[in-house]
Amino acid sequence: MARSDEAPGPGSADSRRRFGGYPAGGLGDPDLDRIQAGLRQVADLHGRMQRLLDAVLSISGELELTAVLHTIADAARTLVDARHAALGVLGEDGSFTELIPSGEDAEKFAALGRLPHGEGILGELVRNPRPLRVDSLADHPGTVGFPPGHPMMQTLLGMPVLVRGTVYGNLYLADKYDGSPFTAADESVVAALAGAAGVAIENARLYRRLREATEEFQRRLLPALPELGPLQLEARYQPSSEIPRVGGDWYDLIRLPDGAPCLMIGDVMGHDLHAATVMSQISNMLRVIAFDEREPPSLILHRLDEVLHRLHGGPMATVLVGRLDRQDEERWKLRWASAGHLPPLLVEPGGRARYLYGGEPGIPLGVDPGLPRPDHQETVAVGSTLLLFTDGLIEHPRYSLDRGMGEVARIATAMAGRPLAELCDALLAHRGGVFHDDVALLAVRLAP
Repeated sequence: MARSDEAPGPGSADSRRRFGGYPAGGLGDPDLDRIQAGLRQVADLHGRMQRLLDAVLSISGELELTAVLHTIADAARTLVDARHAALGVLGEDGSFTELIPSGEDAEKFAALGRLPHGEGILGELVRNPRPLRVDSLADHPGTVGFPPGHPMMQTLLGMPVLVRGTVYGNLYLADKYDGSPFTAADESVVAALAGAAGVAIENARLYRRLREATEEFQRRLLPALPELGPLQLEARYQPSSEIPRVGGDWYDLIRLPDGAPCLMIGDVMGHDLHAATVMSQISNMLRVIAFDEREPPSLILHRLDEVLHRLHGGPMATVLVGRLDRQDEERWKLRWASAGHLPPLLVEPGGRARYLYGGEPGIPLGVDPGLPRPDHQETVAVGSTLLLFTDGLIEHPRYSLDRGMGEVARIATAMAGRPLAELCDALLAHRGGVFHDDVALLAVRLAP
């Protein structure tokens, strides 16, 4: 038993009275609550900043303008945990040209089929592009003009998106999932996202201009097709859907001095500006050699490979050269040689499509100019269609080449009786116009 003259222990009631209700040098409940609240604020801030960083990275990772705009709307909505979001794109006259919805009821917004008229609260953001928070849309005098079927909304956060100091559009966020109004912290983080969005939109615009310029450069390297009497001609060039949209695919068709049409198609290894430059060198050189040598096609390829090795070190490329000679009123003779290129596809008048393999395809250019390449020949009926193309038309990361070649043959069969232009368009549309490599296509129909 403790003596009465002992000093009170640190946990005794007397000690708590002497030192203000809690142990000397220790922390009481109010202090712990304040520290825990501060830690929660730090954690919340860290989490918000991490989400902002993730949102900025997702926006910056896109280069196609349409994808950028959709990513901005999705990222803003996720960042503040909102049910609804939209990015309104403004034209030069300040009117809406596009409205990109995100989140709940996005399909309803799209189904409305109407753009805002710039009236009411949205018009206020257009006329006065600065952050706007509304805690109760029902009580706001500008809440007018919503079309029938528009989802009901309670709260709003609006933020302008600037591109080079000009208002490109406005971000609209409505109704947080927890039912609370938007806060100053929400406004700050969306403002930061809007700044990054402006940079991403400008980058996407620059990318689009660069893509258009490189595509135009590539198209200017390709020749115009000549008029060849009984031959109907169509050609297409489709750049890769992925950057860079310039490469080494080409087609060509010339009339030789003896009057015979000479068909050429090729693909330089690589997918960049260098490949396009080499393509220009090879295609121009091939024209001259074909015009001089005339026949057989294997000799044309041999001379081309030889000259390329001597002048340019032997760039790698696949090429097919074909020559058409009229036999009589009903038949033509096709003679061709291949330097590792895909075989021609023959679509006969009845609609049957088959590849002209002809045995050994020959090695690509740039391997060994001394190795031989065989010549092949096929009798082709009047009314038939010949299709020459590069591998971008049949290649897909998830499909085999056989599957791709089969798809092209089936489309050619189904479109055999259609005009040649429609056949070519159908071939380029069969994968939604999305290709992982450039496509060059040359179509020749032997009309009666």
